[in-house]
Amino acid sequence: MADWVTDKQYTRQPDLIERFGPLGRMRTKQDSLYTLNYLAESVLVNSSTLFIHYVSWLKVLLAGYKVSDEDVRVNLETIREAIVEKFEHPDKSLVLKHLELAMNEPASPTPSFIKPDSPLAAEAEAYLKALLDGERRQAVAIVHQLMDEGVPVKALYKHIFQATQYEIGRLWHNKTLTVAQEHYCTAVTQSIISSLYPHWIGKGHKGLRMIAACVGSEMHEIGLRMVADTFEMEGWDTYYLGANVPDQSIVQAIVEYKADLIAISATMTYHVHLVRELIMKIKAEPSACSVKIMVGGFPFNLDPNLWQEVGADGYAPDAETTVSLAEELVTPIINS
Repeated sequence: MADWVTDKQYTRQPDLIERFGPLGRMRTKQDSLYTLNYLAESVLVNSSTLFIHYVSWLKVLLAGYKVSDEDVRVNLETIREAIVEKFEHPDKSLVLKHLELAMNEPASPTPSFIKPDSPLAAEAEAYLKALLDGERRQAVAIVHQLMDEGVPVKALYKHIFQATQYEIGRLWHNKTLTVAQEHYCTAVTQSIISSLYPHWIGKGHKGLRMIAACVGSEMHEIGLRMVADTFEMEGWDTYYLGANVPDQSIVQAIVEYKADLIAISATMTYHVHLVRELIMKIKAEPSACSVKIMVGGFPFNLDPNLWQEVGADGYAPDAETTVSLAEELVTPIINS
């Protein structure tokens, strides 16, 4: 279908060859594949919000490559024609509905994630600048200075690390950063977080256990790592599995560690159906089905009802809220 869409778009817009060259045709096909994947995911998990946001996000991203809103409109119109002419499925009308809801969605640039009213806004800006300048030692010094001043580690996680990670993602989206820069900044923050462990890590004393895992091939692990760390700071025993762990191994870990809770993360929208599949496997295992399941990540922030659609017990937008909600979920079980 992406091949058909690409051929049709280049027939309608012959100037694309002059504007973008032969490589542009390959990228048009790749972008069409991504769009079809996101569209499919929005239907699979019954969330048109996900695809509507994707189209808005895509327009901002492609503008940095001199791809106009009109180019995107033609691509979406051509995808619509391809579905009408070539896609036969009982859910065809639903696919078209999701597509049509998003077709006129305007580009919507995301505002900075470092808010002026944040308790550590100035420090977060300084930390971000150090990362962007490649000044790793300066970034470390900023964090250690804050700790010397008595700033709690949890506050560093929320107002420094989380805020700057979101902001780095936004800058990449706006084509202000390269992928290499984004990876460097993330690696520095991960190493700093690891260096802080001796300041707070210890065995949990609440008698509660949680497992944290990403679905599929997710490589955006740092957010879930901070969630697991926050649970540990609050007295839980945590078992961080990270990414690329087979579903059956996750289910086995729930049983072996006698987990009270599993936190499942998905950052990429087209991985949400994998969350649902993992939850179904957990609930199908008699020795694991009593575990409480919480989900999080970017797609769940977009659609407040998505956690219910995938069959989870709860969702929270940040680490601290996740801990408080988790304790509400598991306390009745522990007391019983």
